[in-house]
Amino acid sequence: MAGQDKTIIGIDPGTNLLGFGVIRVSGKDVSFVDMGVVDMRKEKDHFAKLSKLAVEMDRILDAYSPDEMSVEDPFCGKNPQVMLKLGRAQGTAISAALRRGIPVTEYAPRKAKIAITGVGSASKEQVCIMIQKILGISLRAEHLDATDALALALCHYYQESSPLPKTGSSGGWKQFVEAHPDRVK
Repeated sequence: MAGQDKTIIGIDPGTNLLGFGVIRVSGKDVSFVDMGVVDMRKEKDHFAKLSKLAVEMDRILDAYSPDEMSVEDPFCGKNPQVMLKLGRAQGTAISAALRRGIPVTEYAPRKAKIAITGVGSASKEQVCIMIQKILGISLRAEHLDATDALALALCHYYQESSPLPKTGSSGGWKQFVEAHPDRVK
C-alpha cells in the first residue's frame, strides 16, 4: 500500500447509528477526508432502517469513491436478536461496497483500538482523542461511531502498510508448514 494513493472508508455498523470515516493515503502520508453518521433512530421498523441504510451507503460510496473498505466485525453479544440486526446492517454496508467492486476487510473492535491507542479495552473517548492526534484534526465527540469508523480506516492502513507478514485465518498452520517443512516431524 505504501507508495499508492488510496481512499479508505471505515464503517462502524449499527442498528441506530452507522458511523463512517474516510481517509486519503498518499505515499506514506495519511489525511482526514470526512466522517459522519447515518442516523436511523427515527425509523421504527427494522426493514425501513435497512432501506435507509442502503440508500445512504450508496450515496456515501458514490461521494467518496473509496478504493477499500474496512468494517467492524460484530462481536459476540448476549442478545441474539441484537446480533442478527447488527449483522444485517453490516451486510447492507458490505453489499453496497461489493456491488462497486470495493474490497472489504473486517477488523475486530479490539484490533482497531489496539492499532490506534495501543490498548484493546480503550474507551470510545480515548479512541477519539488519539484519532485527533494522529490526523492532526479537532473533532467534537458527539458521534463517537464516526471516530470509531476513522479508527477502522486507520487500522486497515496500518495493517496493509506494515512490513510484518500478515496474520490471520487465511494461512494458518498450512501456510506455516509450507514455509517451514524442516520444522514438522
